[in-house]
Amino acid sequence: MIDEEKNENEEAPETPAEEAPAEEAPAEEAPAAEAPAEEAAAEDAPPEDAPAAEEPAAEEAPAEEAPASPDEAEPAEALSPREARRRSRSQHTVARPKRSLEERRQDREAARAKKAASRRRWRAKQAEKRRAAGPSEQAQTPPVERDAGKPRVRQGVVVSNKADKTITVRIESKRAHRTYGKVMRSTSTLHVHDEENDASAGDTVRVIESRPLSRLKRWRLVEVMERAR
Repeated sequence: MIDEEKNENEEAPETPAEEAPAEEAPAEEAPAAEAPAEEAAAEDAPPEDAPAAEEPAAEEAPAEEAPASPDEAEPAEALSPREARRRSRSQHTVARPKRSLEERRQDREAARAKKAASRRRWRAKQAEKRRAAGPSEQAQTPPVERDAGKPRVRQGVVVSNKADKTITVRIESKRAHRTYGKVMRSTSTLHVHDEENDASAGDTVRVIESRPLSRLKRWRLVEVMERAR
C-alpha cells in the first residue's frame, strides 16, 4: 500500500507537466490578442500622418492658380494700328499740361516749318538725282525746234469740221513724270482757222500759231498731211 501511495505521489507531479501545455495555450493566443491593439494603433496613426495627406492639396494649389493668368497662356491678340495707338495712349499716366491758344498756334507753326524743311531737302535730292542721271531719251519727246519769236507749229488729227472755216484739231502729247519717270500721255484740242474748208474729220493736219482770229481761234491751218480713208 505504501508503495502504491508513493507511486501515486510520483505520478501526481507529472500531471501538471502534462497539463502545462493546456495552460500555455492562452500564452500562445496572446499574439492574437495583441493584433487588435496593433490595428488600433494603426487606426490612430492616420491623424499623425494627416499633414502628409494634405500636402498634395497644397501642391495642387499652384496648378489651380495657373489659369488665373490667361493672358500669359494665350497668345497675344493681333491689334490694328489704331487700336494699338489707343491702348498706348491710355497707358500714359502723366497728363499733359493745358496749353493756351497762342502756345498751340506756335506748336502748329513749328511742325509746319519742320515738314516744309523736310520737303525741301527731299526735292533737292530728287533734283540732284535727275541731274546725275541726265535726260531720258525714251521717256522724253523730241523737242520742237523753234527760234525766239517764231510761231509754234503743231501736228494733230481733225475731230470736227462742222463750223464754217473752223476745224477742231486734237493734239496728242507725251512726257515723262519728273519724279517717277513714267510716260504720261495727254491730249488737248485747238480751234484752227481753215479759210477754204479744206480739212475734214480724220485728216492729219499741221497748224501754226497766229494772232487771235476770234474768241477761241489762235491757230491757222498750214497743210493737210494725210487724208482720212
